[in-house]
Amino acid sequence: MSIKNDLFLRALKGETVERPPVWMMRQAGRYLPEFMAIREKYDFFTRCRTPELASEITVQPIRRYGMDAAILFSDILVIPQAMNIEVEMKPNFGPYLPNPVRDQKGVDEVIVPDVNVELDYVMQAIKATKELLNNDIPLIGFAGSPWTILCYVVQGQGSKTFDKAKEFCFTQPIAAHQLLQKITDTTIAYLKAKVKAGVNAVQVFDSWGGMLSPTDYQEFSFQYIQQIIDALKEEAPVIVFGKGCWFALGDMAKSGAAALGVDWTCTARNARYLSGGNITLQGNFDPARLLSPPAEIKKMVTQMITDFGKDKYVVNLGHGILPNVPLDHAKAFIDAVKEYGQ
Repeated sequence: MSIKNDLFLRALKGETVERPPVWMMRQAGRYLPEFMAIREKYDFFTRCRTPELASEITVQPIRRYGMDAAILFSDILVIPQAMNIEVEMKPNFGPYLPNPVRDQKGVDEVIVPDVNVELDYVMQAIKATKELLNNDIPLIGFAGSPWTILCYVVQGQGSKTFDKAKEFCFTQPIAAHQLLQKITDTTIAYLKAKVKAGVNAVQVFDSWGGMLSPTDYQEFSFQYIQQIIDALKEEAPVIVFGKGCWFALGDMAKSGAAALGVDWTCTARNARYLSGGNITLQGNFDPARLLSPPAEIKKMVTQMITDFGKDKYVVNLGHGILPNVPLDHAKAFIDAVKEYGQ
């Protein structure tokens, strides 16, 4: 079945388009009142594990705003959960892992699971979402980068520095690389299963890549992302988003990825220059700028499209949407793209 609005997939292929496609990272979630209503009834991982809830949450923003792509409601930490690592989501705190992995013994206890068993609920959520979307727009599946997952698994919670994760990598590199490889193997199997279940593209979120120096980034993050791209690129387009990783855009552009995400600290001009000018880019509106007045948002989005160019470009934020963004401000962002060039 062909997808009725395939603007997003065409942009990923680098085709000429009438306007760039638009979606927002974290669009399924916390800024929407209809999401809050579900959140009041069910805890976080129940929402992830219940296909009818995950699929409903995925399509909520599409019904409201009509983005050009949906992204499956899930979490990057379902991977460590499947790997025998306990993960809790604490209200007003975030992820909490009571038994962080900090030595060889801990790494040895981590398993590479059968994703079709342990993460079957994600595949069911994809199938349920595809039914709701009715081939109107593409569906994106995602995973965290192995380094970003390691950050949580070793640190045990969110952090501004991920000092314990870095210490583990730099003092026990053999154990760290074994852990990264286990996460990579699981992630590849997981994303392949997602494609088989029906997602049209996948995105790898390297949220904490910018914590590493360029040299350490190659060693502890990008070589593992490269394995994921190599394994997936023939099956579905792969988008790589490394927050704070402008220094890696040149290597990322040669990786076989279909598109590269850019955060708001890197200008369109620099992103085009650093990535060689031929690859599709995605981003890079500062999520906090959605708090500006709607008329200003529209102007800034129009300017952003002009700066990136309408082709080989996917309009998005430079990180996830904030919970306190007013609904009409999110609408102004989407509408500005739809009205571009009219």
